[in-house]
Amino acid sequence: MYSNTEFVHSKSVLPSVLRAFAISLAFATLGLCAGVFVPPALFMPLAIVEVGMLLVAFFLRRKKAISYTFLYVFTFISGVTTYPIIAYYLATMGANLVLQAVGTTVVVFGGLAIYASKTKRDLSFLGGFLFAALLALVVLGLFNIFWPLSSTAMLVYSFIGVLVFSGYVLFDFNRMKHYSISPEDVPLMALNLYLDFINLLLSILRIFGILNSRD
Repeated sequence: MYSNTEFVHSKSVLPSVLRAFAISLAFATLGLCAGVFVPPALFMPLAIVEVGMLLVAFFLRRKKAISYTFLYVFTFISGVTTYPIIAYYLATMGANLVLQAVGTTVVVFGGLAIYASKTKRDLSFLGGFLFAALLALVVLGLFNIFWPLSSTAMLVYSFIGVLVFSGYVLFDFNRMKHYSISPEDVPLMALNLYLDFINLLLSILRIFGILNSRD
């Protein structure tokens, strides 16, 4: 049972979270544009910095809120490191399919966000399942680096990714509705939404890419 105070307080910070999320996407887009000018040798070091920042945010999430500066620096770097992936799909699929993948991501993300914000159900039970599935995706992703999966296996992997990150969209928006979120938590919640969105987009891009290569 949740108090009215908690509900109102969570509802009052939602616009702030969405605003920070939108600004994060803007910084990621700037990073994506900047990626055109980044020497290839720098992408790996930047990816390591990105992972390091993500680990810092993960381990400090219960002890200390991250800052807006941390959020926007991270999303800018994420945009830079995403550039080679987007460039690859632009070259192999064409701009139209990439834009369709982005549009699909926006529709799926938006639809799930609206449902999770409107439903009276508490979806917190999804947390444990999603975290376990996320760990499995990470392990499979590392495995794929050394022993590349077949296109069929990658297609299955990508569909699972869509399910997992769609689940996280539901989980994160529903959590903001049902639990008290303080203003200090806004950057971290915006970071969660950004990670949900970008990983959902990458999973959908992989699906489009694999299906396009089979035509």
